[in-house]
Amino acid sequence: MLNRRIILGAFAAGLAFSTAAHAADDWKAKYPELTFAVVPTENGTDTLNRWGPFIDYLSKELGVKVTMRIAQDYAAVIEGQRAGNIQIANYGAASYSRAFITGVKTEPFATDKNGDGSDGYYSVFYVLAKSPYQKIEDMKGKNLGLVDPNSTSGNNVPRFELNKKNIKPEDFFAKVVYTGSHENAVLALAQGSVDVAANQWTNDNDSTLQQMLTKGILKHDDGSVFKKEEFRIINTSSPILNGPYTVLADLPADLKTAVAKAFMDAPVKAKAAYDKIWDGQKLGFTPITHKDYEPTIELVKFIDSLRKK
Repeated sequence: MLNRRIILGAFAAGLAFSTAAHAADDWKAKYPELTFAVVPTENGTDTLNRWGPFIDYLSKELGVKVTMRIAQDYAAVIEGQRAGNIQIANYGAASYSRAFITGVKTEPFATDKNGDGSDGYYSVFYVLAKSPYQKIEDMKGKNLGLVDPNSTSGNNVPRFELNKKNIKPEDFFAKVVYTGSHENAVLALAQGSVDVAANQWTNDNDSTLQQMLTKGILKHDDGSVFKKEEFRIINTSSPILNGPYTVLADLPADLKTAVAKAFMDAPVKAKAAYDKIWDGQKLGFTPITHKDYEPTIELVKFIDSLRKK
């Protein structure tokens, strides 16, 4: 009887293992390739170099090919997920909110954890330190550089900050331009195309500006490299939750679980690849859900209401 029980138990365990393996094979058969989209804060080549090793790690962990798509802007990520062509996406808080508001069925599962353990950042207004401007109110009649209509720190929060000061950008500034990326906004300021630029900033060592300074790509006309002291922040927002990584809601549950686990394991299993993404400034991932972004969704709706006035 004992031997029979052992045999039956072993058979049941084997059947369970076979069933689980078959379930995994099911989603792999349906999704032999996954697309992961990010919106670059820098040029395409640098973005590919930064994310490439992590994409290779995901392919190995998930057992299917993961292809990286460097989206032109946040709208491209939103529409790509709406069409079902992008299974995994890296959003900003505001662009995820826009996706949700417009009916994209995507689920946040993680966000980045900062080097100090926090999971937020700020929207700032930069000016050149040599300029006389000390506060936003000094900028009337000057040129403002924003990032992207769906950028959190590069458009939505800056407009909210300006509204708190009773400033309507299109009336207050001589020109309001969308530069296309966080990096381009800093370049526009450095080159004098704009007088003030909105951007993202976590701390003095973790920002788009710092990444550009580290790469040495901010240069004066004479070829000399800009220094951090040549930029000044004249306004800082309240903390913003780091943007989410999401998966399409209608993906198989075991696939979504596998993606989330691969992300959470990355800082240990693929530390070099993970550190390369953020120049070693992040500690890993923090689990999050849609509920964490409800305040940002309300902010985006508020900004929409301002545009209608």
